[in-house]
Amino acid sequence: MDTAIARTGRPLVTARTAAVWAVLRRELDRHAGRELTVLDVGGGTGGFAVPLAEAGHTVTVIDASPDALAALTRRAADAGVAGRVRAVQGDGDALAGLVEPGSADLVLCHAVLEVVDDPSEVVAAIAAALRPGGAVSLLVAGRAAAILGRAVNGHLRAATALVTDPEGRSGPRDTLRRRYDAETAAALLRAAGLQVEETHGVRVVADLLPATVIEQDPQAALDLELALSAQPPFRDIASQLHLFARRS
Repeated sequence: MDTAIARTGRPLVTARTAAVWAVLRRELDRHAGRELTVLDVGGGTGGFAVPLAEAGHTVTVIDASPDALAALTRRAADAGVAGRVRAVQGDGDALAGLVEPGSADLVLCHAVLEVVDDPSEVVAAIAAALRPGGAVSLLVAGRAAAILGRAVNGHLRAATALVTDPEGRSGPRDTLRRRYDAETAAALLRAAGLQVEETHGVRVVADLLPATVIEQDPQAALDLELALSAQPPFRDIASQLHLFARRS
């Protein structure tokens, strides 16, 4: 369990999510006083959706898992925001048929492009779903972190495969279909006509620090994570990469 927790209003921010929430908070502040229409692709049990609904926005969560959507519905009800959260069963590859074009102010697509059949089609569907001026929060698995992680754990052949495989896979047993670096992720967004505004590393050190170290000073862990999140080369070896882009 991630114990690096600091309360900064809503939502509960941890070292594992701080960089993403910092960017989202700036976008919400940009539209202060306005109710946004949010689409959360692969939003699961509502870790982002419910806090956004609590902040006064309406959120549609699309996820392939009925169990996750059931948990989302319970979570939203417990938080008193059931009326602001809608659950839709479907996967990322079917996104174009599930969303009204030009209907969303903000789209979250976290840990989805690694597993879909065609990432470019999913990103194109996201771009089509956005209103002019709308933004997308994209979170993808980082290739560099996976390479280093396998190497330091002695899995040298798997590390080499991650380097040489065009999709950043370690082999046929890899649970992910692809991984990204900052440029390959940005290229996907640009190809869909979106303008990348910010790129951050997520879990730069949060996955490396022993739990006892984090427990001793959770605020310091959170502060360090935020300080490193936008700075290459630290950003580029994070477990995940967060890109924030906008439709013109």
